[in-house]
Amino acid sequence: MREDGFIGTVEWAVAGRALPGQRVSGDRSVVLDAGGGSVLFAVLDGLGHGAAAADASDRAAQVLAENRAEPLDVLLLLCHRAMSDTRGAAVSLALFDAGDRLHWLGVGNVDSRIVAAAPGKPAVRAAMLVSAGIVGYRLPAHLQTQTIPVRPGDLLLMSTDGITSDFADGVDLSKPTSEITADLLAKHAKDTDDALVLAARHRGHTKSPT
Repeated sequence: MREDGFIGTVEWAVAGRALPGQRVSGDRSVVLDAGGGSVLFAVLDGLGHGAAAADASDRAAQVLAENRAEPLDVLLLLCHRAMSDTRGAAVSLALFDAGDRLHWLGVGNVDSRIVAAAPGKPAVRAAMLVSAGIVGYRLPAHLQTQTIPVRPGDLLLMSTDGITSDFADGVDLSKPTSEITADLLAKHAKDTDDALVLAARHRGHTKSPT
């Protein structure tokens, strides 16, 4: 599975595949125009793999699509309630707003990082602090959204645990996001799980002349 496109000032792409031998993947991505110049990204990893994992992720994806303008902590609570009769999933959310900021929040083992150009090789400038738990089964008592500034060219990378943890090493920021995600999936997907990686590049906002 590969998808890519632009929403406003954000260039994005996703690449994923099911566990070898399975027909469906429990890993999902969600890309939504959240209005007001904001773009919402989500990566969902249904517990385990196969149809039951896919059902959990599909339930969360539907909730996000129907409630995209809600704050991130509210979105996680809504997903949790909607997934109460499923296996549950790891869910990470990231929102680029119109003020050159990224807001993110996650529960479970989805890895999210901001990678930026640096001398020598790209550097991880920020990493999401995810909370332990399973959306649909057990949420932490407090959900705290983190907010960080982003600069033009910054790259958001989000991956399920079917991608090896060193996936961000040596990312070629000169490539389009579609090539970045395809390369990461080809080089870093594990043979023991579903795998998915999402990349979103902040292009910056053009200010109107005064």
